[in-house]
Amino acid sequence: MKVLFFATIRDLAGRKEDQASAGTVRELLSLLSDRYGPAFRRAVLEGGAMSPNVIVLVNGHHVAHLKGEDTPLQEGDQVSIFPVIGGG
Repeated sequence: MKVLFFATIRDLAGRKEDQASAGTVRELLSLLSDRYGPAFRRAVLEGGAMSPNVIVLVNGHHVAHLKGEDTPLQEGDQVSIFPVIGGG
């Protein structure tokens, strides 16, 4: 599947996109964390679960509206990973 990185997540990955294969969003975040190192892991995972400071879309749909970290992934999916951006 195609994985797109945005903003600070892109900076931590050192690239704007990658290819990966995983069965669920949780597995994908773990795989990418192993690939890109501790700083990336801290940005996307918290206590082994998806960090509340990251937004993950699968084919344009927020995983919170799907099955969360257990959202199944397939070849051909597009996963987008964003940091949560706050402001006021």
